Amino acid sequence: MRTVIVYYSLTGNCQDTAEKIAENIGADLLRIEPVKEIPKSGAIKFLWGGKSAVMGERPKLLPYSFNADQYDTVILGCPVWASNPAPPMKTFIHDNSDSLSDKNIVAFLCFSGGGADKALVKTEKLLGKRLAASIVLVDPKDKPEAEKTDKIDSFCRTIQDLEK
Repeated sequence: MRTVIVYYSLTGNCQDTAEKIAENIGADLLRIEPVKEIPKSGAIKFLWGGKSAVMGERPKLLPYSFNADQYDTVILGCPVWASNPAPPMKTFIHDNSDSLSDKNIVAFLCFSGGGADKALVKTEKLLGKRLAASIVLVDPKDKPEAEKTDKIDSFCRTIQDLEK
């Protein structure tokens, strides 16, 4: 069974997590990126990102190659913005909703503030189905801790159990 990790990362926390999970379980990686670059720092980052998330925006993505038929499990990873999954992930889910419907879908969310639980519920609503598994991590790259590594390892075991 094959697994792909589809992720969006603005500051590197989700990329670092995606790479750790991929290494642990042997998954393919697919990074999605918006056409229009998102501010990476300062107040504008929070204003722009928060507005985009709350307004339900779905930014156009740079071209990517994704064939859901190649995978049994799809892992979605993104930051939490204003209690929502980041807008680029909303775009990916919207654009691929039909092909994701019969897959095991799991998710990891990285955040600094709050709202991760609400973002997971909103991700399930976007998918139209429950997630098979999920984790939330507070700044895993920027603030590494053994507890976060253990949480990622446990998440990987859960994914491997799904694939049996």
